[in-house]
Order: sequence, then structure tokens, then C-alpha cells
Amino acid sequence: MDSRKIILLVGALVVAAITAFMARSLISGSSAPQAQAQMAPPIVGTEVLVATKTLPVGTILDATSFKYQPWPNEMVGGAYFVKKDGFDIKSLQGTVVRTVITAGQPLTQGALVKPGDRGFLAAALTPGMRAVTFPVENKNSVAGFVFPGDHIDLMLTQKVAGGGDGPALNVAETIMKNLRVLATDQRTTTDVDDQGKTVVKNISMVTIEATPSIAEKISVARALGDLSIVLRPLADSASELDAAIADGSVKVPDGKDPKAEKAILDAAANQPSAGKTTFATGADVSRFQRRTVPGKAESPYGRSGGNGGYPGTTTGPTVRIARGNNVTEIPVGGKK
Repeated sequence: MDSRKIILLVGALVVAAITAFMARSLISGSSAPQAQAQMAPPIVGTEVLVATKTLPVGTILDATSFKYQPWPNEMVGGAYFVKKDGFDIKSLQGTVVRTVITAGQPLTQGALVKPGDRGFLAAALTPGMRAVTFPVENKNSVAGFVFPGDHIDLMLTQKVAGGGDGPALNVAETIMKNLRVLATDQRTTTDVDDQGKTVVKNISMVTIEATPSIAEKISVARALGDLSIVLRPLADSASELDAAIADGSVKVPDGKDPKAEKAILDAAANQPSAGKTTFATGADVSRFQRRTVPGKAESPYGRSGGNGGYPGTTTGPTVRIARGNNVTEIPVGGKK
């Protein structure tokens, strides 16, 4: 190989090395700057009460419904509940929301109705519902552990008499489910002691929310027997809602509007029902009790009974007994 070709090859290698070095420098020098997370400065302002969750119309407030949160001073309105000396936050427990309050939105005095105010109970009612009050005995009130805002089932206990001899049929039946409690003994708030613990009291009157049809049935049930209230866990309402969605009873939106979907699901979860009831008879708890209503005993003088001393119509073998002009006919093995 001549010297000219060697010089050209060495020159090409040098140019390639210089090009590679320059490209590496450009790549390393043009790396994207790393984004640095910056903490938003805390809001410095007046502490006001805000909703911790979305509060629909008719919601009965409890201790978990609101909290204090700093709010810019220039945005604090005169209707806000401002943290200050002398204001007892517990006084808002039991009040009712009459306009929708979204999560994080400040509570205003005009959006709440306090117990004793005009229209309080009407504001607590869901549109289309009615308020029904009925008495319950202390032994049937879950020992006072039912408070406004809870959901209960309603159970009817009665004695069903038949036409035969022997005791009546004892039966208990769950006639209503998922009823929302509005008040207990005309109180819409939960009493707490000095340590913040809930005070349990036996109750004698319960006011619940019901549809007009269920309200009529409760009125009839009061005349049939004794009413007992059964406290429901929150999980039952969720599981029944899932079952209703599965069988198509509740139509879920297409998901384009999350607020509308949540409103429909909340309304379905709080909907009372009076169908698919369960019951238990005396025989379910004791072998010495009846399982069915006692039947009418057949007359010993026949199905049509004695009429003017003449025997009635009977089936099976009978015995005729004549006492003067009176003749009676008694089935064999029957009772006198």
C-alpha cells in the first residue's frame, strides 16, 4: 500500500474520532433538566368549617361531616362558620342540609336547618318521602342504640287466632327494610357527655322516613301487634345495592357523569322497601308451638251442625243418640 492511501486512511480515522467526540459532547450537554417538585405554600387565613364529603339535601350532620380548614381571608363570607372563641362545633350536629354542599366547600348558615326551626323535618325528608312516627317499647328499641341517621328494619310480632281450640299462632315478621331514622323521642341530635362519648338512652318514639305506601302499611301494622326496630349494618345496604344492580332493578348510568351516577346509587342505597319479607313462627323456636294457624274444629254434630235437634250431614261412621224427641249424630271418635 502506498503512502498516499495510508495518509488518507489515517485522516479518515481522525475525522471519525473527532466527530464521535463532538456528538457525545452534544448529547451529554443537552440532557433534559429534571423537574423539581415544589410544595404549594400553605394557605394562611381564617379557619372555617368545610364539608368532609358531599352532603346531599336532607343529610343529617354528624361529627364526621365537617372540619375546620384554613380559608383565604379575602374569600371568607359573613355566612361562614368561623372558628372563634365561644362557638361550640357540637351545636351543628343534628342539623339538616337543605342545599347540596360538595366536599371541601364551606358550610353556610343558609344551607343548614337547625332542630326547632320551621321546616326542619320537611328539609330532612328526601323528595317523595313522608315522615312517620310510631311508638316502640323500651325492650324493642335496641336498648337505645338507634340514633338519627341510622337505618333500621321494622319487625311485627302478633298472635294469629284460628277457629279451633288451643293457643293462637305466634309469629314475627320483618315487614319493612332499610328505613332511615329521622328522630328518636322528638330529638334529631345525639347526646354526648363531657368526654365526647355518645350517651345511650332508651327511646319510646321513633320517626322514620318512608314512602307513602309504606307509611300506610306501618299504620295498619300498629293495629295488628307490637312493632320492634332492628338496627342494620352499613354493609347490608351495600350488598343489597350490588344485588339490585346485578338483577337490573337499579339502572346505573353509562359513567359519563360521575356526579349523576353517585346520586343515583346513593338514592338506591337509601330506598326503603316492604317486599321480600321474612318471618318466623312459634314452631321455629319451640317444638311445643304451632307452625300454622289453628283450623276451625268440625262440629261433633256434623259439618252443618244440629238444626232444631236434627242431625247434620256427616261423613264416616256415626252414632245416633236419641233423647226424647232430640236426635243427635256424633262421628265415631269425635269429641262431645
